[in-house]
Amino acid sequence: MLEIHRLVQNKFLTKQLVAIFFAIFSICYLQAEGTEHGNEASSSTHSHGVTEETSHHDGAEASAHGAESKKFDAGKMIFDHISDAHDWHLFGEGESSVSIPLPVILYSQSSGLKIFSSSNFHHGHSPYEGFKLNEEGHVLWENESNTEAIYDLSLSKNVVAMIIAVIFLLVVVLRMSRHYTSTKGKAPKGFYNLIEPLILFIRDDIAKPSIGHRSMQFMPLLLTIFFFIFVVNLFGLIPIFPGGANVTGNIAVTMVLALVVFITVTINGNKYYWKHILMPDVPKWMYIIIIPIEILGVVLKPFVLMLRLFANITAGHIIILGFFSLIFIFGSMGPAFGYAVSPLSVVFTVFMSMLELLVAFLQAFVFTLLSAIYIGMAVEEHHH
Repeated sequence: MLEIHRLVQNKFLTKQLVAIFFAIFSICYLQAEGTEHGNEASSSTHSHGVTEETSHHDGAEASAHGAESKKFDAGKMIFDHISDAHDWHLFGEGESSVSIPLPVILYSQSSGLKIFSSSNFHHGHSPYEGFKLNEEGHVLWENESNTEAIYDLSLSKNVVAMIIAVIFLLVVVLRMSRHYTSTKGKAPKGFYNLIEPLILFIRDDIAKPSIGHRSMQFMPLLLTIFFFIFVVNLFGLIPIFPGGANVTGNIAVTMVLALVVFITVTINGNKYYWKHILMPDVPKWMYIIIIPIEILGVVLKPFVLMLRLFANITAGHIIILGFFSLIFIFGSMGPAFGYAVSPLSVVFTVFMSMLELLVAFLQAFVFTLLSAIYIGMAVEEHHH
């Protein structure tokens, strides 16, 4: 109990929380999207002597194509929901959709710094100040022949979701610290009684077995990683604002988290750790094989951390949206088909959503456990 009291009062926890997420925001902001646009050649075909029958045939084909284009596109809907965006979609579709506009921050050498609301794009249907949004939600030049790089530093949906998560975590940590200060020696109550078992779980079942006597030194980092991943995963399961953002399904976010672990391991690795990598206890003629493998392993560990979290969270969102899309896919065949499939689709969607609650905790646990294991391997003392 005393260790938990000291831990939540530790100012280093708050500082490290802010530092790590400042790094996350910086990397996400500085995803410099230098976009080059090639000239697109457009060709027009001229037909002569078109008969009246051919005109009617072309008109029928155009009508069929228009009807086909109005069909529900499950793939587009799914990837629109799991990808990042310059606005926070609430409801509706197309130009009639309702969303929360977010700040667009662009920099280019010719136009300098531009800051404006994403609502000026009118959901990607209108250019603004020489820029436009494409179907993937990327900002491009309105003049497609312009190949100058655009640096997109916008507060996108995922960035705002991370800011909300960080504010939530800071409020919880600071309030919990004050609560422990005012109730010394007493058992926590209410919401804090739910948080303490998680802290003890990370300390007793992850940090101490994996790192050993130096476990408390890395507890702030492990707590930050665990609660950040857990909170953004939970927020991502909420279908309405401020939820619905696929934060850990963004490869840039998981890359920064893995990079933080990699830097921590590299800085804190002792001489025994580096000796095992650069001078392993094998015959010297095997160095040419073993050393490259060991160095590759140092890089692959954070790479696997990055991909595992990204793939699992993204797959869960795709499955849930896929089950939900069945209603509209069968509904496009006929209203009766849509009504017939909807009960089963809703049941599977709810089931997968409940399963994702477990996955949200499980992925945070796995990432934190592997991080602790890698740190423990780096700081482990040599035993004779």
